[in-house]
Amino acid sequence: MIYLSLFWEFLKVGMFAFGGAYGAIPLIKESVLAQGWLNEAMFANMVALSESTPGPIMVNAATYIGASQAGVLGAVVATLGVILPSFIIILLVTMFLRKWLKHRNVQAVLRGIKPCLMGVILATGIYMAFTAVLGGAGSITFDWIALVILLVLAAVSVGYPLIRKKEFSPTLLIVLAAVIGAVLY
Repeated sequence: MIYLSLFWEFLKVGMFAFGGAYGAIPLIKESVLAQGWLNEAMFANMVALSESTPGPIMVNAATYIGASQAGVLGAVVATLGVILPSFIIILLVTMFLRKWLKHRNVQAVLRGIKPCLMGVILATGIYMAFTAVLGGAGSITFDWIALVILLVLAAVSVGYPLIRKKEFSPTLLIVLAAVIGAVLY
């Protein structure tokens, strides 16, 4: 039964997660917490782990949660559930809808979806920052080290482009966060 639950929950995530992985985090959180597979603190750690490992966050999260709940077969089932909708959609798009993607109305819909996705991604980032600094919803604990890391990363992300006139590499930002975290923790 756990395999069916893992497949179904991650199939829903794969079907309704528009905007990529960061847009999927709220859906994954809702499913995982509702099923009792992880608590909020464990979920925040899982997101951090999924972001720091190679590959798409949705796939990493599905694999991690599937493995934690039902071993290797659970990881395979959850991963299959999350990638199946995208696979089918891309297959159908390439087969039937290729000419429609350039249509003016389709492009208008896609442009309209972008601000919504940006809002979901921003809300997810804010939630993750507050969770890291203040802890989960159940118990509020202030983490000064997480705040320092957050402020340093924000300063680098905003300041570097202003000074150097080019963006700071996301890979270097991840390495910087890892080094600061290793030193301070």
